[in-house]
Amino acid sequence: MTVAPAPVEGLFFDLDGTLVDSLPDLAEAVNDLMAEFGLAAHPRPAVSSMVGKGVRVLVNKAFLAHGVTLPDAELDRRVKRFLELYEPRATRLTRLFPHVADTVRALSRRYRLAVCTNKPAGVSREIVDELGIGGEMTVVVGGDSGVPPKPAGDIMLLTAERLGVAPERCLMIGDSGNDVASARAAGLRIALVRYGYTDIPADELEADYVMDDFRDIDAMLKALAQEA
Repeated sequence: MTVAPAPVEGLFFDLDGTLVDSLPDLAEAVNDLMAEFGLAAHPRPAVSSMVGKGVRVLVNKAFLAHGVTLPDAELDRRVKRFLELYEPRATRLTRLFPHVADTVRALSRRYRLAVCTNKPAGVSREIVDELGIGGEMTVVVGGDSGVPPKPAGDIMLLTAERLGVAPERCLMIGDSGNDVASARAAGLRIALVRYGYTDIPADELEADYVMDDFRDIDAMLKALAQEA
């Protein structure tokens, strides 16, 4: 007998590339860091392909793209410097993607909402607060939360625990293979938006659902409710 999936009670959102278009601020900070070391700027599409696995991976990829391999201790120092450059400007050019604000506010009346991101939690909370959706997010869990980040499932299990919802009753909404891998490892269902930051098209990442528009979340959840 086929067991119906558990009803969805909690929604997790990735931040960069899903809720917010943060690429302009991230790219400026990356390129300011490059300039400090006499390296050429990266175009925004190149920075987009570096985003999604946390600050350390972003900084490492930015240097590797110039053929520079950094020892761990030196990479730590440059990550710290990147954050010094990025965090004061994190909301200067960053904006919500279309329809995010209204959709999140409507969803918050029916579900418990969380941000689950590899970006540090403090600046992530600052971004959602500044852009007007922080009040709808019960928790913000970042890559500095003390558990392995995406693609490991630990960060999603921690988010479910803090949200107070069983993982099988949660749905992750992201934009990349990193989100898919983490959700699978934690036993969550996973939906992807097609407009995000990924070097592999969302339709090729074997998510449960793929959406063109953030507003499509509502129809997807109604369909899920009928299945449950």
